[in-house]
Amino acid sequence: MDLRISARNLNVSERFKEYAAEKSAKVEQYAHRPQELNVKITRYEHHSTGVEDQVELTVYEPGHVVRAEARAADKFAAFDIAFGKLVERLRRYSDKHKIHRGGNHKNLGASELAAADFAQLDIKPLDVRVSVEEEEAPAAPASPIAIRAKEFPATPMTKEQAVDHMELVGHDFYLFQDSESGKNAVVYRRKGYSYGVISLS
Repeated sequence: MDLRISARNLNVSERFKEYAAEKSAKVEQYAHRPQELNVKITRYEHHSTGVEDQVELTVYEPGHVVRAEARAADKFAAFDIAFGKLVERLRRYSDKHKIHRGGNHKNLGASELAAADFAQLDIKPLDVRVSVEEEEAPAAPASPIAIRAKEFPATPMTKEQAVDHMELVGHDFYLFQDSESGKNAVVYRRKGYSYGVISLS
């Protein structure tokens, strides 16, 4: 597995690179044929609270990605928090994959998943390619508004599959193409383990 580290607004020490490399060995225990672990560190300087580091971890596997991120007062603490989330998502995905490999399962709807506290979450891999051009761009002047742009291929899937993928990347929403209607839509997390869908007409 390749380890790729990039940073914005700070320099990455050899100590941090060695620390990340040592930790990354644990990814291979849970991931299914991981190809790359991408570590992105961004330093923010706030007028009121001082320096804060954000660490984004992304594991690229054949057919899907697993992502986690965290912020803390320094990059080591942020890395540890994000890494804990990442390992937990990889472990859960690995466990579900083993459980469902036997074929004694059915595809459940979002309401059924929520009722069972997502114990039967059946995650199906999606071929996702993330544009990393933004990582090579120079840092823009400080601004209160930051807009990040990412582009993904439109892959038709059901609302239930979109919920599964949203859980895998740990987001509160997921953009997808509804295979039933053919429309672009967003599934999003609501309170109380329920979900909503917004589509364009």
